[in-house]
Amino acid sequence: MSSQPRAFDRAHTDDLAGFVTACPSPYHTVATVGARLEKAGFRQVSETDAWPAEAGGKYVVRGGAIVAWYVPAGAPPETPFRVVGAHTDSPNLRVKPRPDMGAAGWRQVAVEVYGGPLLNSWLDRDLGLAGRLSLRNGTTRLVGVDRPLLRVAQLAIHLDRGVNDGLSLDRQRHLQPLWGLGEAEDGDLIGFLAAEAGVDAHDVIGWDLMTHDVQPPAYLGRDRELLASPRLDNLLSVHACTAALAAAVSQGGDDLPYIPVLAAFDHEENGSESDTGAHGPLLGNVLERSVRARGGSSEDRLRALAGTVCVSSDVGHAVHPNYAERHDPTHHPRANGGPILKTNVNQRYATDGTGRALFSAACERAGVPLQHFVSSNAVPCGTTIGPITAARHGITTVDIGVPILSMHSVRELCGADDPHLLASALKAFLEG
Repeated sequence: MSSQPRAFDRAHTDDLAGFVTACPSPYHTVATVGARLEKAGFRQVSETDAWPAEAGGKYVVRGGAIVAWYVPAGAPPETPFRVVGAHTDSPNLRVKPRPDMGAAGWRQVAVEVYGGPLLNSWLDRDLGLAGRLSLRNGTTRLVGVDRPLLRVAQLAIHLDRGVNDGLSLDRQRHLQPLWGLGEAEDGDLIGFLAAEAGVDAHDVIGWDLMTHDVQPPAYLGRDRELLASPRLDNLLSVHACTAALAAAVSQGGDDLPYIPVLAAFDHEENGSESDTGAHGPLLGNVLERSVRARGGSSEDRLRALAGTVCVSSDVGHAVHPNYAERHDPTHHPRANGGPILKTNVNQRYATDGTGRALFSAACERAGVPLQHFVSSNAVPCGTTIGPITAARHGITTVDIGVPILSMHSVRELCGADDPHLLASALKAFLEG
C-alpha cells in the first residue's frame, strides 16, 4: 500500500452533505455539477452547435444527465478516454400527469412509484417536492420545495393489529401522500409549484416532479464515523466523480495521458432505457464528437475506444449485522474499509481481471484500501450501468462503489470516510 497522502479528507464528506441537499432531483444534480465544473474552468457546449477543437474542459447536459471531459493540449484524435460513470436518479415517488386528488376531506397528490424503493421507508416522513416545470415557450424551470409539504401517513396499529407481523402496502392505494385539508379540486399542485418557481401557472404545460426527504444528512455514531443521508444511491458517486475530475484537471490537466470523462446518467433505477440513460446514445455521441472535433476519423475513434477504460461507480452492500446470512460468507465489505470492487461472473457487473488490476493499481497509487464484493449465490445480484456501458461502447469496464446499509431506503447509511476514499481512488484512476 502506498504511503502517498490521499487527495481528499473528511472535508469532502462535509461537502457531500451539502451536495445531496442541493440535489433533490436529477435536474438539480446536473445543474449543481455543471456549476462546480464551471468553477473548475469547464464550459458548457450545446449538442446542436458545432464543437470547437481547442483543448480544455467542456460539458454537455441533456435532461437529468451530464457528460464532461477535458482535452489536454496537443492530445491527438486517437487519445484514449478514462471514464468515471454514475447515475443521478434515486428511487422515489413521482407526480402523475393529473396530480390533484383527495378523499375523506384530505387533499392528496397522485404519485407513481419510481424504481425499486423500500416502500415502508417513505411512510410518516416529511417530504418535499422537486424537479422541473416545462413552459409554453419551450424552456424549463427548476423548482424545489425543501420544507415539509407532503406525508404518506401510515395506518395506526389500532386499525391494523397485525402490522408488525408483516406490512403489506398496495402501491396504488396506500402511497398517495396528503398535503392538506379540502377536496381534490382545491389542490392545484401545479399552480402552487409555479408560484414557488416564480412563473405563471398558465405557462406550465408539463412537469417532471418527485418527492424527497427534507431531513438533511447527518453524522451518526459515538465518533461520528457514519453518515446518514437520502440519495446516497447514487449522489455519493456523482459527487466523488465530479470532485475527482476537477482535482485531476487542476493538478496538471494538460499532462494527462488520457482524456478524463465524467458520465452521470439518468434512469438507472428503472433500467437505463432512455435518451438520458446509459443505454442511450449520449456518451457515445460525446466521445465520437470529441474525436472528430480534433480532426479524427472513424479509425481514430475506434483506436481511442480500444484503449478506453470506464469505472462504473455505484453504491453496494455493506455486510448487515442483523442479516449477515444474506451475504457471501467470504466477502463482507465494511463501512470505512474503502471502495468495493464488484464482481459477478454472470455479468451483472462488468468487472474482469483486467479491470480489477487497473482499479487496484489506482487504489495503490492513492493509498486507498480496496474491498471486494460478490453476492451470495442464494441471493439475486443487482446490476449497474457498467455492463450496459461495456456492451454498448465495447470498452473495458470495472464496477466499483462504496458499501452502504439500507440501499433504496428514503435514508441510507455509509461510513463517513468512504466518500473521500472513493474520490481519491477515482482521481488516481483518471490520472492514469
